[in-house]
Amino acid sequence: MKKKKGGCFKLIFKLFFTLAVIGLVVLGHPILVDWLDGRQPKEESVEAVQEIPYQEVSVEEQSFAVHYYYGLLNEEEKQVYREIYQGMLNREKEIYTHSKDAEAANKILGDVLRDYPDFFWCDGGVSSTSYIQDRGDSGEETYTVVSPEYNCTAEEKQTRQQQIEAEARAALQGISMEASDYEKILYVYEYIVNSVDYDLEAPDNQNIYSSLVGKRSVCAGYSKEAQYLLERLGVSVIYVTGTANGPNAPNAHAWNLVQCGGEYYHVDTTWGDPVYQTAEGEETPQWENISYDYMCCNDEEIYRTHQADEEYPLPACTGMTWNYYVVNGMYYNSYDSAAALDALNSAIYEQRNPTIFKYFDEAAYQQAKDDILNYQIHNAAQTLCDMYELSEVQYYYEDRPELCKLTINWQY
Repeated sequence: MKKKKGGCFKLIFKLFFTLAVIGLVVLGHPILVDWLDGRQPKEESVEAVQEIPYQEVSVEEQSFAVHYYYGLLNEEEKQVYREIYQGMLNREKEIYTHSKDAEAANKILGDVLRDYPDFFWCDGGVSSTSYIQDRGDSGEETYTVVSPEYNCTAEEKQTRQQQIEAEARAALQGISMEASDYEKILYVYEYIVNSVDYDLEAPDNQNIYSSLVGKRSVCAGYSKEAQYLLERLGVSVIYVTGTANGPNAPNAHAWNLVQCGGEYYHVDTTWGDPVYQTAEGEETPQWENISYDYMCCNDEEIYRTHQADEEYPLPACTGMTWNYYVVNGMYYNSYDSAAALDALNSAIYEQRNPTIFKYFDEAAYQQAKDDILNYQIHNAAQTLCDMYELSEVQYYYEDRPELCKLTINWQY
């Protein structure tokens, strides 16, 4: 540490000669004077302070602005975010950041992974340590070294990246960039449900490699693939974590928020897959290949069965304009018996399944359930008998009171 120099002064030989022999003390700093060779006072030797090797960031700052969780941070946290992003991109074993708190740094690493589903080589495992360095006259400086856990080698990362890229191109061949937001969201929703199987034992099931390449994953893989594919199509997507109802208790879960027509909606591709419902111990209708209950729904709909983590604020989802059932004429604000019978008969005339009745609230749903199952279903069955000269017909129905939904399927 460098010490401060003494102030300027004038030596008067005749009056203060004896002081030159024993030294001077000026402003509390000892200065030794060599009168034999006339040299100036010497500074004490100082050991240089080692610079902290903070992670250099080469990615332009504005490229981060479009990401949701980055936007929730203050300026200091954003600097740490960028440092962690660059370090993970480079697969650094130790990332020196300006964070003053190890726990906060770990959270920010999680924010990076929420914003970047293509960071498949890290599933969130991390250890961080904070240090305090004495900077001499500048005081102390606190920094944090972040050490992510990577799930593959650099060579494996390159190979997997190529596989993911190939699968993504193949997946999106069936949709145009000129399609509407709703068409893109529906396409990706159906693609994931039809191509991925829910499997708790799937390797790498916390990243997109499991779902996009392996075709087996859990909710994290489903949701990150949806985020990854939709962002490639230009749709704004947020990765959401929280809990969802299970057979015995709520389970940790992940899904997405998407922006459609200027409004945000919830999308849960995992719950759109009947394989998931079966794995969770629920009975699923034999005719159901895909469920659209969580294809663009609002807060009121999703929070009947899901709960987002309170740690992060989310945009409000209040609209229903682009809800799947609204778009397809299956959503009703109130019950109308004539409209219900007409919907049943139309399905019979077209030999179409299923006929879905989804209602705004429990009161309308309960009224519909009582009338349809006790009266209108028999009227529609008579229509089917008359058309095909049958003496009896078979039908199946699914009752989902938590969703205010009734589904009818005919056996033709």
